[in-house]
Amino acid sequence: MSHRRTFIRTMAGAAAGMFAVGRGVLDVNAQGRGGGRGQGPRLVVEPPTGPVQRRIVQVGGRRVRVVDVHAHVTVPEVEQLLKGTEFAGEGGGRPMGPERIWEMDRRGIDVQAISVNGYWWYAIKDRALADKIVRAHDTGIAAWCKAHSDRFVGLTSPSMQFPDLAAAQLDYAVKTLGFRGASLGGHVNLESLADPKYDPFWAKANELQVPVFEHPGGAENVLKADAWEGTRGALGNIIGNPLETTVFFSHLIHGGTLDKFPNLRVIGAHGGGYLPSYLGRTDVACDVRAGSNCLNKKRPAEYFKDQLLVDSMVFSPEDIRHLVAKSGPTQVVYGTDIPIYNWPDAIDNILKAEIPDAQKEMILGGNLVKLLKL
Repeated sequence: MSHRRTFIRTMAGAAAGMFAVGRGVLDVNAQGRGGGRGQGPRLVVEPPTGPVQRRIVQVGGRRVRVVDVHAHVTVPEVEQLLKGTEFAGEGGGRPMGPERIWEMDRRGIDVQAISVNGYWWYAIKDRALADKIVRAHDTGIAAWCKAHSDRFVGLTSPSMQFPDLAAAQLDYAVKTLGFRGASLGGHVNLESLADPKYDPFWAKANELQVPVFEHPGGAENVLKADAWEGTRGALGNIIGNPLETTVFFSHLIHGGTLDKFPNLRVIGAHGGGYLPSYLGRTDVACDVRAGSNCLNKKRPAEYFKDQLLVDSMVFSPEDIRHLVAKSGPTQVVYGTDIPIYNWPDAIDNILKAEIPDAQKEMILGGNLVKLLKL
């Protein structure tokens, strides 16, 4: 867990400072959080200056509703629960503030589905504490969404290390708090989420027919310890995150999870990792590789036509066109990674992509309007 904990501490520290601030850049040479236990990026804050005119996104001269599924938050009240534990400092953050709405208006985003994406609490062995942390996260998100009901909906991030508890947390979040789905990491303490022990959670998501958004944390589950140590190019994020999602999707396919729970709709961050772009090799793996031990009942590509979706966090109009070609227009949704503000935004890439206008509308918001029941 050491590599993941260092990664999570670093990114949680950045996110904590980002939610309630304006524009920012990452200083990759700065010290990260975690009591000096790891170097990593931190946010250099550039607050919003002056009023911003809300951008109206149009396709073919017609206004479209823009919905973002890839949006990080922190809930600072969680820190009170962690005092005196080894996790002290993990859950801190600034209060949610109007700067998030300022940034959404600037970009032309109408609605965000917000979630806590650090998943550091997966390492907590105390079931009661893990439950309290998720409840505090959800309470904070619910209050923000209630105060800004036209702009935000919530996704719960349950305690996946306790699958039955995670199922109960999802049930409560959806039925009582009005949340629209869940968010989870690409693995749980190095374990595959296709392991049958996690079926109680998947069964609940299947029953409720709510989407699950997966956000990776550096592919610790498929790499040797400290694999990214000393490398240049921020490879833990740039390569590790898409790699973790690639493996996550592959496990759900070949492990039979998607067949057991046909109502599942799972969204992979960062364009679904590398799998959509290299799907041909995966599509024949069960046929040509002896001992592949596949449980999937369909070819992998078929799951990208209904159950598996990808967000638009790719970086050119051609990348958008390619995702649509591989996954279909119903399976690509808009995502930003806000509040990391210096990633290139995908709206203009979607607008410029060589795809029909109707498909642009679907990606910008239409698919998520249906999926999140907006």
